[in-house]
Amino acid sequence: MALDYRKCAEEIFSHLGGKDNIASAAHCATRLRLAIVDNSKVDVKALENTEGVQGVFSSNGQLQIIIGTGTVNKVFDEFIDISGVSAGSKDDVKAAAAANMPWWKRLVKTLGDVFVPILPAIVAAGLMMGLVEALGNAIPSFQSSDWFGFLDMAANTAFAFLPVLVAISATKVFGGNEFLGAVIGLMMVHPALTNGWNAANGYGVWYLFGQGIRIGNYVLGQINQLGYQGHVIPVVIAIWIMCKVEKWLHAHVPEMIDLFVTPLTTVLVTALLTFMIVGPIFSGLETIVLNGATKLVANPIGAGVMGAVYPVTVVMGLHHMYNTIELGMLGAGALNTWMPIASAANFAQFGACLAVGLKARNQKTKAIAIPSSLSASLGITEPAIFGVNLRLMKPFVFAAAGGAIGALFGAIIKLGAHANGVTGIPGYLIINNYFGYTIMLAIAGGIAFALTFILWREDAEEAAVPAADTTVPENEIFTTGKGSVTQPVAGKLIPASEIADPMFSAETMGPSVGIVPSGETVYAPFDGEVMMVFPTKHAVGLASEDGIEVLVHVGIDTVQMDGKGFKSFVDQGQKVSKGDRLLTFDRSEIKKAGYSDTVIVVVTNGSSLSDVQKAL
Repeated sequence: MALDYRKCAEEIFSHLGGKDNIASAAHCATRLRLAIVDNSKVDVKALENTEGVQGVFSSNGQLQIIIGTGTVNKVFDEFIDISGVSAGSKDDVKAAAAANMPWWKRLVKTLGDVFVPILPAIVAAGLMMGLVEALGNAIPSFQSSDWFGFLDMAANTAFAFLPVLVAISATKVFGGNEFLGAVIGLMMVHPALTNGWNAANGYGVWYLFGQGIRIGNYVLGQINQLGYQGHVIPVVIAIWIMCKVEKWLHAHVPEMIDLFVTPLTTVLVTALLTFMIVGPIFSGLETIVLNGATKLVANPIGAGVMGAVYPVTVVMGLHHMYNTIELGMLGAGALNTWMPIASAANFAQFGACLAVGLKARNQKTKAIAIPSSLSASLGITEPAIFGVNLRLMKPFVFAAAGGAIGALFGAIIKLGAHANGVTGIPGYLIINNYFGYTIMLAIAGGIAFALTFILWREDAEEAAVPAADTTVPENEIFTTGKGSVTQPVAGKLIPASEIADPMFSAETMGPSVGIVPSGETVYAPFDGEVMMVFPTKHAVGLASEDGIEVLVHVGIDTVQMDGKGFKSFVDQGQKVSKGDRLLTFDRSEIKKAGYSDTVIVVVTNGSSLSDVQKAL
């Protein structure tokens, strides 16, 4: 009996705690993905007993309801119509799920969202600054030339007006008018104010309400005529306030006067709060934190600890918080002493990953480790960390040791950078001491390489895996009363219990097997018809001429990659013959994105077939 999609959607909605408890909704090839406001209001047991629902579990802050290929999209359409919830993308669901993170994770994510987009401008300015300084040292007469004056001005612009860049980026993150944000940023470095770097020479004061109200050393109503060059946190907080004020006004001011009242009031209120309260308080706190961070990394022991801890923060996704400290150092006119720590840590990951690539006999491991190590040498460590070192663990630990000792050495010789955003080999473009930097990288990478090469041992089972097979597989992985299913991709067959996904490992959708791929092509496992090709090309549904229905799903959670690294060669409704090419996928892209590349094959109508047998 065919599933009643409307009834299924109605029952699902009735167990979710109401429309207000659903932050966002989307679907992938097999699952309805929901971001839930309060999970305690969801009746999971009732959801599991709903007809058409094959399983329910939570992952990455999302409630995932397993419905099945070719069906989930129809139930989803009915669910949207019934619930009144707007259909969102996977990114919308991820963003809504992020709202349920602990406050400190949300804070770190917000800072990353603000600072990452402006890194290209900071990197460009830092590279130009390093180039100008190098030319000035190499050719003393160049320092008195017009070219030096022009390039020096160009190089310093991003740092002189850093609050403006931060303000625009923060306004995008907080959902305000970017031009109003730019005005607040410009106001904080207005030429009528004493340049923030010259505060020691004195500055004027405005009293807006008589002589103000003194609270300890703070005077309410007093505005120091002092710019905020080099500060970032006061700008972020000021823009957050601005966006809150602007949104409140848009909601309460009559539409006919909104265009005039809202911008004027927003800018005036934000300016007063910024210069009277936010700026004086948070610039002082930022200075304390910055001084503490500077002293920490100036101490070799502190630098060594951070060199070891840095890759752990990468794994946790917290490393973007360092941008705040780095930009604070650069904005204050000092060297960025955090960059050598990150460089030592990243280059140590390179050394450990390279050792794995050279020592491993497993061709798949080699194929991942060698390019991943080269990426790490350029400062992009995610492929090395997630694809190799962390998976094997010992190389990750050895890399932490190399990063610690390298960072310690960098602090001893007082390494620093003129910008941020690049590490590893590209770091030569912004470092203050080329020779010392070379020694630091050699120490960090060399120690990690040596420890890994000497102490890491490859598992015997892994070492025995043969080189990648690109031929079309011919072995049968399922046999049924109606025919058989051939292995669709070259690789090592594993039982469902070893698949790192609760839905597939429990065989919720039907009899399943996994394949650790050595090839990158999915072939038709029988003669039949394409029932469905998911838009992101990571999954395909097929029906044989004899009535066997199969889902081939490449990777775990690879729907999040939005099709990057995947290519389809068939369309829905197309007839295929056994051995025809259906999809291709890039295993290195999957590993780079941090996902498993295990291919899952499921007989989705196994319950209606007789005598279903699996190879494993």
